[in-house]
Amino acid sequence: MMKFKLKTPFSPSGDQPQAINSLINGLKLGLKNQVLLGVTGSGKTYTIANVIEKIQRPTLVISHNKTLAAQLYQEFRDFFPDNAICYFVSYYDYYQPEAYIPQSDTYIEKETQINEEIDKLRLSATANLLSRKDTIVVASVSCIYNLGSPKVYGSFILELKTGIKIEMISLIKRLVDLHYVKSDFEFKRGLFRTRGESLDIFTAYEDIAYRIIGEEGKIKELFKIDPVSGHIIEQIDNLVIFPAKHYMTDPKSRNQAFEEIKDDLRKRVNELETQKKDLEAHRLSQRVNYDLEMIEELGFVNGIENYSRYFDNRRPGEAPWTLLDYYKEKYGEEWLLIIDESHMTVPQVRGMYNGDRSRKQTLIDFGFRLPSALDNRPLNFVEFQQKIPQTIYVSATPNAWETSLASATMQRLDLNSPTGIVEQLVRPTGITDPEIIIRPIEGQISDLTHEIIKRKKLKERVLVTTLTKKTAEDLAAFFQEKRYLKTNHNISESGQPLVQYLHCDIETLERSDILDDLRLGKYDVLIGINLLREGLDLPEVSLVAILDADKEGFLRSQTSLIQTMGRAARHIKGKVIMYADQVTRSMDEAIREIKRRRTYQQKYNRIHDITPAQITKPIRDKLIDKADDDALSSIQLLDKKQQIGYDKLLSIDTNQLTPIDIVKLIKVLEKEMKLAASDLNFELAATLRDKIRELNK
Repeated sequence: MMKFKLKTPFSPSGDQPQAINSLINGLKLGLKNQVLLGVTGSGKTYTIANVIEKIQRPTLVISHNKTLAAQLYQEFRDFFPDNAICYFVSYYDYYQPEAYIPQSDTYIEKETQINEEIDKLRLSATANLLSRKDTIVVASVSCIYNLGSPKVYGSFILELKTGIKIEMISLIKRLVDLHYVKSDFEFKRGLFRTRGESLDIFTAYEDIAYRIIGEEGKIKELFKIDPVSGHIIEQIDNLVIFPAKHYMTDPKSRNQAFEEIKDDLRKRVNELETQKKDLEAHRLSQRVNYDLEMIEELGFVNGIENYSRYFDNRRPGEAPWTLLDYYKEKYGEEWLLIIDESHMTVPQVRGMYNGDRSRKQTLIDFGFRLPSALDNRPLNFVEFQQKIPQTIYVSATPNAWETSLASATMQRLDLNSPTGIVEQLVRPTGITDPEIIIRPIEGQISDLTHEIIKRKKLKERVLVTTLTKKTAEDLAAFFQEKRYLKTNHNISESGQPLVQYLHCDIETLERSDILDDLRLGKYDVLIGINLLREGLDLPEVSLVAILDADKEGFLRSQTSLIQTMGRAARHIKGKVIMYADQVTRSMDEAIREIKRRRTYQQKYNRIHDITPAQITKPIRDKLIDKADDDALSSIQLLDKKQQIGYDKLLSIDTNQLTPIDIVKLIKVLEKEMKLAASDLNFELAATLRDKIRELNK
């Protein structure tokens, strides 16, 4: 059995040894909750990696956004190259949930666009969890959503060995039950093809395919093959094939589920008719009967998850099966949960349930769904707490909730600790928290421009945080105006700062690429809002500028300010400039906390004769290798869209485009469709969707 083996040229230093020992001792003593308060750049991830190696338990790491989850995944992958490190986030590039707006009598059909690469990583996560103990899954909060029963999923596993008896037709039927699709023309994940007594299958969760050779009703040989060339990689003796989808339904229980659905439909229709809601009753009857016919014929229908309670054999109101249940099913309580940036992640987990329920209740009230749709949901917070094992909350600014939870645990066990918090304030490099400067708002852009140019000359990077996405985009466009900069700051063409913005509308995998490009020097400045707060590992950044720092609120709270300022704490000359006309309470508290840490760090450096050293980190491999899309600019479709508008973009004569250019056009239209949907311009989004479908044909 594989064990976690940490591979790194470094050894724990600074505060790390005491933090590692304290956390491990707490786990051995049976502490349910611990808090690791670690300053930015102190190596919290490395500390957690050491803890995982020492306790040898499968681990789930939850982060509150996909960008940080991707970074953590890369870090753990580097620390444990021989172990199973998995990435589990929402696989939707575009998600328009089913909804009904009573005021305008508008029904919005559910529409999704799945990222196939992320879907592969999700399936790989559950496959690894059920097959090997040395697994770390780095997940977003999507891990608390319904995933289907781990027992049913596990029962669909197909195990093959050379020499076992199995007819080719039986094997094909079994693969279809696992949601694999037969195809003789293309070969991609989730498909299989047959040639006589030979069957090739491209599993949904790996980058390799397998060849099964049969002879006289037996499996003669098994091979790993290259899915593109078909060349044999190696011969193997056994093969385990996991399902191509997470949500599986047991055919034996399907008839029982159908009867329960029909019974609930009759009750609900009678209830609506009693309330004189004949239209809603008719609508519901049509919808459910159609769905049942589709499931019976095809085994699937768009929105099948709304019937998950019946197929999972759950009682009304019972918690759904989630990724957490895959851990509990396999390992009981012998696994570890890490909640990264807990001050953000815990509130996000707490808020998911109510938002989901509100939308679905409207669909139920107006006859679009059965009441059972409410049971296709994320966990509520009480259910989440009941399912988790020993937990370590990690943050530079933990909230009172998790610190009080840790303190209560210590007090119950009568342990000598005033707070139950493990502090990690010293960085291995000796770098202290950044110097903080407050400057007036008047003239802030001109002053900021001067600071950016100064750091560009030193080949250093700058982060700028604004209060809105629109401001971030406008400011990026403003800085890109070469005429203004050259006139007012006397810079040459080569000295022109390269600026990019980063916010939630940018696709998941693109965000990581933008951050890498900043480190590589393709950009000098990154402008954003919330995504520039927690956990970003950017040692080239020497300046963080906070615009409108005195606008009290969520984005300028004590926690937000400390987290934002922490982005400058990985550079030896790190500075923070806060543009403000007054010092708010949040600013004062944040500045005092940063000064407390800085004083402690400077004292530690003096006592241990440490000279701060600049962090140097290589650029990690991409989260997912993908083709270079820079060629997209070759036909300048984005510029055309801006110049000629959507009408002409949609009416481009595709007969004049090469197949490659058509693919590029589809990508541009997909981005515009997502932006239109996020702006609630569903009519335009639908038009773009139809054009994409036409091009795909």
